[in-house]
Amino acid sequence: MTSETKAPETQAATAKNAATSPSYSITLRVEAPSGHRTASDLVAAVSATGAAITGVDVSESGADRLVVDITADTVDAAHVEQIRDALSALDGLTVRHVSDATFLMHLGGKLEVNPKVPLRHRADLARAYTPGVARVCLAIAERPEDARRLTVKRNTVAVVTDGTAVLGLGDIGPAAALPVMEGKAALFKQFAGVDAWPVCLDTTDTEEIIRTVKAIAPVYGGINLEDISAPRCFEIERRLREELDIPVFHDDQHGTAIVVLAALTNALRVVGKAIEDVRIVVSGVGAAGNAIIALLQGQGAGNIVAFDRQGAIHPGASLTDEHRRRLAETTNPDGFTGTLREGLAGADVFIGVSGPNILTGDDVATMADDAIVFALANPTPEVDPIAAAQHATVVATGRSDYPNQINNVLAFPGVFRGLLDVGASEISDEMLRAAAVAIADAVAPEELSASYIVPSVFEPAVSTAVARAVAEVAERDRAGQAQESSTSGHHVGSAARS
Repeated sequence: MTSETKAPETQAATAKNAATSPSYSITLRVEAPSGHRTASDLVAAVSATGAAITGVDVSESGADRLVVDITADTVDAAHVEQIRDALSALDGLTVRHVSDATFLMHLGGKLEVNPKVPLRHRADLARAYTPGVARVCLAIAERPEDARRLTVKRNTVAVVTDGTAVLGLGDIGPAAALPVMEGKAALFKQFAGVDAWPVCLDTTDTEEIIRTVKAIAPVYGGINLEDISAPRCFEIERRLREELDIPVFHDDQHGTAIVVLAALTNALRVVGKAIEDVRIVVSGVGAAGNAIIALLQGQGAGNIVAFDRQGAIHPGASLTDEHRRRLAETTNPDGFTGTLREGLAGADVFIGVSGPNILTGDDVATMADDAIVFALANPTPEVDPIAAAQHATVVATGRSDYPNQINNVLAFPGVFRGLLDVGASEISDEMLRAAAVAIADAVAPEELSASYIVPSVFEPAVSTAVARAVAEVAERDRAGQAQESSTSGHHVGSAARS
C-alpha cells in the first residue's frame, strides 16, 4: 500500500505519531443534530485523528440543531483535511468552516504605527507639525548628529531582506518574505522596545541593495540584514559596515553565532570541558557557519573542522570562494580530509547549520564521551534529536518542541537595544562575545543542566542583560577612541608649537 492510498486508520496512526503544533491550530465550525452525545461524539472523532483539542465551544443551540466550534492543534494541512473528512463522514453533520489561527493572526499584517505624542488641539499640532517642526528641522540641518536625539532614528531599526534565503524555504522573493520580517519587527518591539520596520527589496543585485540601504539609512539607528543568500550577504554586510555611520548586523550570521556560543559555553560547563581543549565539527559553511566559527575562535576554540557537501575544508581542497579559502587557512589544524561521518568520530562537539537528516544516532555514537550535539537545521535537524540523545550528553536544536532551542530572539533585540541606547556607530566582535556571555550567564548555576543550557526567550532579564553588556563594550570602545584621539591631537599640537 503506497502513502497515497493509506487506509484511514493508517493515516490516523501517522498523524498520532507526528507532533501537533500551534502553528497549525484550527477551529472547525460544525453543525450537527442536537443530542446529549453530540459534543462528545465530535470530540471523539477529532481526537481519533491525533489532533490535540484545545477548546470546545457551543456557538448556537436549538431544539433540533447544534453549532459547535472545536479548536485543535494539528500536524499539517493534510491532517486538517483528514479531520474534516472524519467529521463529514458522521451522519447529519456538516463542517461549515475551518479557520486557521496562523492565517487569522496575519490578516492585515502584524504591525501598525502609533504616535508617541498627543494631538488633541491646535497647540499640539503647531508643535508636532507646522510651524513648530521647522525649528527642529533647522536644528538638525545645523547639527546632523542631533537626528539621533530629535527623531525616530534614536530607536529604529530597518529589517532588510531580498527574500533569497527565507527560513528553510529558500528564494521565495521579497513579498513572500514580508511575514517573516514583520514577525522580526514584532519581536524587536516585544522583547526590547525597539521600533523596527520591514524593508523588503525587489532586487537581488548586490550593488543595488547596498545603494538602497545607504539611501534609506538616515531614518534608522541600525540595520538588521535578514535572509539574504550567501555569499552575497558577506559583501553586502562588509560594504555597509564600511560606508554607514550606524551599526549593521546580519542576524543569520551573528545572531546565530551569539546564541550558539552562549549555548556551547553552558554545555561545556555541564560536561566539564574547556573550549580550548575540545574538537568541534561544524557542518555548513554558509553565513551562519562562517560566523559561528569566527566567534568560537575569538573565544578560544582552536580545533575546529568545517564541512561542506564535498567534505572537510582543508588547504588542499578545491575551494570555490574566499570564505572557504579563509576557513582552510584558519581551521582544521590536523589537515583532516575525509567525510563528515568520518570526521565526527572522536569529536567533542557537533554544530550543524546545514540540512536535514545527514547523520544518524549511530554516527553520534562515534563521538567522544560526554558529546555535545547542536543540530540546528530547521525545521528538520541534521540528526533526529531523540536518536542523538541516546549517545550525546547535551542536545540542542532550532526547534521549540525540544529542549535547548537555539533561538536568535535571545540575541538580536538586546544587541540593538544596547547599540541604540549609546548611539553606537558600529558593532564589534567583542560586543558579540559580550552578548553571548550575558545570555549564558542568564542561566543560574543551580538551574544549569543538560536539558537547560539557554534561558527561555520569554525571560525578561535576558534582553536587558544583553543590552547592558553590548552598551558597556560600546562605551568602553568610544572612551578608548576618544583617549587615542586626544593623545594623538596632543602630540600634533606639541609638534606644531615647537
